[in-house]
Amino acid sequence: MIDHLICDCDGVLVDSEVIADRVMFDTLTATFPGIDFEPVVKTAFGQQTSRFLEGVEKSFDITLPDGFLETVEHNVGIELAASLSPINGVREALQRVTLPVAVVSNSRMTRVSASVRRAGLQQIFGARIFSAEQVARPKPYPDVYLFAAQTLGVEPSRCLVVEDSVAGLNAARAAGMKTIAFVGASHIPDGYADALRAMGMTRIMKHMDELPELVAAGVRGEFGDVQS
Repeated sequence: MIDHLICDCDGVLVDSEVIADRVMFDTLTATFPGIDFEPVVKTAFGQQTSRFLEGVEKSFDITLPDGFLETVEHNVGIELAASLSPINGVREALQRVTLPVAVVSNSRMTRVSASVRRAGLQQIFGARIFSAEQVARPKPYPDVYLFAAQTLGVEPSRCLVVEDSVAGLNAARAAGMKTIAFVGASHIPDGYADALRAMGMTRIMKHMDELPELVAAGVRGEFGDVQS
């Protein structure tokens, strides 16, 4: 049985990943114009920005300038304020869900809260917003999901999570939660749903109008012990 719905933010509530990736590429390229960062930026999907930048330094044997993370976050914030849009149909879908809902994200709390507000979802989520800043380890570790469940007073096994990245899906599953993979955001590559199926994931959703019935199935206990 499911009695709580938890959603990732970037790529599930708001179509932000493609914006963040473009800003990351532009900021890295402006700082190191002789390096092609395009292939590695494509791997940023689902990673905490600070962890991703640590990987960039190791991969290219470079040292990022002091304050580079803050520069990226600042630039992303400007672009999100100018062009962020909610995932198509997400507000209507969440309004049809009868369960309490929360947000769990790897992004900074200020960015997540701003994205929820810009998407017009603040009345739906209220203060039930959680960031990896609040725990020791970000996704793919389960820490932030376990922290959210503890704070909300709900058993992890009774939570259903909507995630777009493998890191997020693995984090929720490691926390003992059931998952739905959302593959309808603009940054999702061709063949991604097939790759998820090959990993054993069966609850895959392309359009938000599928969400209410999937949640209802979980409430009815139809998922059994299948996590994803």
